[in-house]
Amino acid sequence: MKPSLMLAIALPAFIGPAVLAAQRPGRFAAVDAAVTAGIRQGTYPGAVVVVGRGDSVLYTKGYGHITWNTGSRRPNPTTTLWDLASLSKVVATASAAAVLVSEGRLDLDAPVHRYLPEFNGGPKDSVTVRMLLNHTSGLPAWAPLWQMATTSTGARTALYSIALVQPPGVRAEYSDLNALLMGLVVSEVAGMPLDAFARDAVFAPLGMGMTMFQPEAADRTRAMPTQRSEGTAMIGVVNDENARAFEGVAGHAGVFSTGMDLARFAQGWLSDATRTHLVWLTPATREEFLARSSERGTHALGWDTPHVPEDGGPSLYGRCATSGTVGHTGWTGTALWIDPTTKLFVILLTNRSYAPRNPAASFEQMRIIRAAVSDAARKALGGCR
Repeated sequence: MKPSLMLAIALPAFIGPAVLAAQRPGRFAAVDAAVTAGIRQGTYPGAVVVVGRGDSVLYTKGYGHITWNTGSRRPNPTTTLWDLASLSKVVATASAAAVLVSEGRLDLDAPVHRYLPEFNGGPKDSVTVRMLLNHTSGLPAWAPLWQMATTSTGARTALYSIALVQPPGVRAEYSDLNALLMGLVVSEVAGMPLDAFARDAVFAPLGMGMTMFQPEAADRTRAMPTQRSEGTAMIGVVNDENARAFEGVAGHAGVFSTGMDLARFAQGWLSDATRTHLVWLTPATREEFLARSSERGTHALGWDTPHVPEDGGPSLYGRCATSGTVGHTGWTGTALWIDPTTKLFVILLTNRSYAPRNPAASFEQMRIIRAAVSDAARKALGGCR
């Protein structure tokens, strides 16, 4: 396999964030209040927050407990592992794809069937890699692949069989299936499994030493528990059924990480490559992946962007979000956004999926909390009034 453009395992980490002691914790009191409000109302038992810029971490803190038992330990921003759910789409899949684009090995405008011949027939022949990343492929939002097959090979075959529900390239429809296919494209182009390439091409160069698919037994002891709909606790095992159908390594879910590792990830996307010793993405690729256009709806390539919901409530990224902000969220209660304009990032990790007191209301509660944390962080740094 051709070595990755920025693979330099023996070199120091791309960026090693550290808390700046000069920052006054009281400045982030509104962030604390927003996160602890979620614990008090029963949305999640524990959380961590990391706020920083492209070259530093300004604030980091753990809240609550890993379960509703107040005798359980408090989450730690550095060591506690979180099931990222759909954050995996950007942390692993889109970022790995961006590396391949930077290296000239992946063509965004090539038809998907060039890399995955089994994905073919009728309008599928017109679906491009770019359409998978910006969710304009025409695929439905979801399918119960875990019920359609008993093996990972069968799940892959079932994925290829899903029919489009609208013509390719017409309208954005957020879909897990897009990311699942994108993960398979990455694996085919890289010549290795998605988890191995993401580790070598993204996690290692950015110093994300605690980020992984399929945590081993020793790592699971540091994982925040999540919970399936029937009440089964999941600790260090991916919550998503379709990801489990793909043996825990899937393009849409399956990554576990810590708050501080995600800070390194955010800084990797925010950093000016000319002032670092590693170039993990070319500037042109970074700009292309972070840009949005009208046909993509709210989506960049792999990333989401701020938009006002139909009910007029706050954006997931807050009322203070700039037009250049991009981010993503995860079903388990995770969120990350970066703002290339201000070089600011915010990470909020919770285990909302662990026995919320009001499961039906917890999604709306998380939207309000995410927006409140985002706005509080910007206001703390003078970026919004």
